[in-house]
Amino acid sequence: MHRDTPPFEPLHLVRDIGARAVISVGLAGIGLIHLLDAIGKYHETRYVFWMYIALILGSLATAGAVLFTRTRAAFLVAAGLAASAAAGYVLSRTTGLPNATGDIGNWTEPLGLASLFVEAAVAAVGIGAYVAVPAHAHARRSAGLRSLPHAA
Repeated sequence: MHRDTPPFEPLHLVRDIGARAVISVGLAGIGLIHLLDAIGKYHETRYVFWMYIALILGSLATAGAVLFTRTRAAFLVAAGLAASAAAGYVLSRTTGLPNATGDIGNWTEPLGLASLFVEAAVAAVGIGAYVAVPAHAHARRSAGLRSLPHAA
């Protein structure tokens, strides 16, 4: 990868589209996994249910930002959201959460493992995309300095 290559070159465009696709699909996966687990949480620990709902809505809103805006900050928000969900999983398995200690030591729950995998992928790609996209790239695109019609 050449840092001096203009951000509207095909290589950068393909990388940008790929990162946005992986992050948005990953965020949708995080939302779906937590939706599937939320039903049981509603009856077990109500505040965890509402935290899940907030995560689901945040995942969908962030996926929209990643797909439909040109801001690099959306990559960081996606990575942070995914990392916070992973941190919640780790806390629930180590110290437990207030009034929710039933999952301490339960590291092999399939939905939990799937969630950790997707969260790690979103966090890694989000950070990688943020680092790979120069800060001025989107400003140059929006200024009309592009060679491809769909680069914006």
